[in-house]
Amino acid sequence: MKEETTGVSRWRRLVVLGALVLAFSAVLVRGVDLQVVQQDFLRGEGDARHLRVVALPAHRGMIMDRQGEPMAVSTPVDTVWANPQEVLEEPQRLHEVAQVLGVDPTALYRRVSDRAGREFVYLRRHVTPEVGARVSALGVPGVGLQREYRRYYPMGEVASHVLGFTNIDDHGQEGIELGYNAWLTGEPGAKRVLRDRLGRVIRDVENIRPASHGQDLRLTIDQRLQYLAYRELKAAVSAHGARAGSAVILDARNGDVLAMVNQPSYNPNNRETLQGDRFRNRAVTDLIEPGSTIKPFTVAAALESGQFQPETLLETSPGTLRVGRHTIRDIRNYGLIDLSTLLVKSSNVGASKLAMAIEPQALWETFFQLGFGRATGSGFPGEAGGTLRDFLYWREVDRATLAFGYGVSVSMLQLAQAYAAIANDGVMPAPRFVQSQEVRPGEQVMHASTARTLVDMLEASVEPGGTGVRARVEGYRVAGKTGTVRKSGAGGYTEGRYLSLFAGMAPASNPRLVMVVMVDEPSGDQYYGGQVAAPVFSNVMRGALRLMDIPPDDLPALRSVSGPGQGNPA
Repeated sequence: MKEETTGVSRWRRLVVLGALVLAFSAVLVRGVDLQVVQQDFLRGEGDARHLRVVALPAHRGMIMDRQGEPMAVSTPVDTVWANPQEVLEEPQRLHEVAQVLGVDPTALYRRVSDRAGREFVYLRRHVTPEVGARVSALGVPGVGLQREYRRYYPMGEVASHVLGFTNIDDHGQEGIELGYNAWLTGEPGAKRVLRDRLGRVIRDVENIRPASHGQDLRLTIDQRLQYLAYRELKAAVSAHGARAGSAVILDARNGDVLAMVNQPSYNPNNRETLQGDRFRNRAVTDLIEPGSTIKPFTVAAALESGQFQPETLLETSPGTLRVGRHTIRDIRNYGLIDLSTLLVKSSNVGASKLAMAIEPQALWETFFQLGFGRATGSGFPGEAGGTLRDFLYWREVDRATLAFGYGVSVSMLQLAQAYAAIANDGVMPAPRFVQSQEVRPGEQVMHASTARTLVDMLEASVEPGGTGVRARVEGYRVAGKTGTVRKSGAGGYTEGRYLSLFAGMAPASNPRLVMVVMVDEPSGDQYYGGQVAAPVFSNVMRGALRLMDIPPDDLPALRSVSGPGQGNPA
């Protein structure tokens, strides 16, 4: 019996030993399989779960004014994302995330569950770093942060129409942001990182490609003048209950756009309030009939033709002129006037008689050379070229009304460019918005003597007795022209709807700054350009001349030495 027991015990030991040997052998074989045979596969599987290639964000280039002051900058923000497959394992924790993000928990859960088959979904773009830190502190599996950049505009609505704005992906949508998007946009980099089970980056593994940031852009805009023009235009539009308004300031020497403002405006920092009808830069994209502000160019065509001299007399009695079935009127009967008085009193009859005495082709060529009917080439997105009908299709009444600004359409930028030609001795500069943009040579569009004569005539227009007296600036000589345009509508020109304009330059002794102002549909009894637009010019130019350190040319001591300007009426 004892021998049988001993034999069974030996047999059991052998079985156990054999089982242990087999188990050890299986473990050994499995270890070799994992460590040698399947090493690459398993490493790949591990990497797939914890190694990720993430983008290195590249910030957009800064936009600055001519002094180097920032006008558009990119600030770092966090974007909250999630892996739906991981988050839905503990869906109740989405409520915590929703509370921190300030969003509806039900909507957030629906967004994640609708994308359950994906590995990536945005929970909220562009949150502050503080909010991002709070989300990260929750430690919700599958929820992570991604660094991005958000565009910020320090000037807000003051420069919105020039700068435009970017979308949430930092791509330009309007204005300079759109026109120079390729220049401003950076190239994202990439790196490989190791994440933990919560999606947090533990350490960087490998830099694949460095980020290439966008290039900075310096504009010709002067922030000081931009603020000044915006403030005065907005005040005028509000005071007169107007529908809209625009203003442009150019450097007469080289065409630099120093300021460009519009009303109504918008704040590009608050995308929730953006309205499509406010995006466009009216000063560049909208066309208007310029009215009497075009009369100096009618006079220029007459002087350039050689048929007329500044002292040439025109009979405007009895204050009306019949052209075909149409009657052209002045406010009153000015009688026999010279070309300077034509501008001072803004005679429609005198301008029409002048235009009809000039060869149609010569008149058209003068206007076309001055930039009417063609874009300025500034490069601003959506720039309008205006309209100037070919002289071959003109009727007599077309020539007559063209002389005082009807039947032709221009942008505010075009009108400012044409006045810059007068200010710059007949050389019309090419407008530009960017300082790095090559200064294109100006076009000689009229004789220097003609331009100087026009400056003298326009200076008389802002003296007492002229229509633009409210455009005067103490200490400086100013030259300019008013315009009051009846707006067209269905069936023709409408009653009670006007554009009020003023275009001018200063200092008249050596013009440096050119400015045009337009106020659209001022309400009430005051709607003439001299009443509405001219004061805006005066208020802005008063500050602009001082900010630009342009010395006065109309101090009492200077007047006693130089006397009145040539061509001014007594």
